[in-house]
Amino acid sequence: MTYEDATEETLSISEEEAFGLSRAAVMLDQAKQNRADKAALATALNHNLELWVAIQGMVARRDNDLPESVKDNLISLGNYVADTTFKSADGLKDETIDTLININLQISEGLLEGHAAT
Repeated sequence: MTYEDATEETLSISEEEAFGLSRAAVMLDQAKQNRADKAALATALNHNLELWVAIQGMVARRDNDLPESVKDNLISLGNYVADTTFKSADGLKDETIDTLININLQISEGLLEGHAAT
C-alpha cells in the first residue's frame, strides 16, 4: 500500500497535514546531517516551503473556521518559513534548520492532538 492509498483510505485531513509536516521535518533533519549534499538541503527546504504555502492557502480560505488567533499564528509561521528558506542554503546555521524542524513537529503534534479531541 502506498502513502497515497493510505491517506485516501485512513487519514483525516488533519492527520495528512501532520504527516506532511513530520515528513518535511525528517527531510530537513537528514539534509542537515549531510551538509555536503547541498541539493538535498535545497530539496528539503523547497518541499517545506511548498507545504507552508499550502497551509497558508488553506488558512486564508473564507470557509476556514479556525479561530483568528490560530490563523494569524499559522500565517506568521509560514512567513517565517518563507523568509528563512529564501536565505542561501549554505548560509543557514544548524540552529535555524532545527527551528524549522521544531516548528513542523510542534504544529504536527497540535494537529494530531486537535484531531484526537474531536
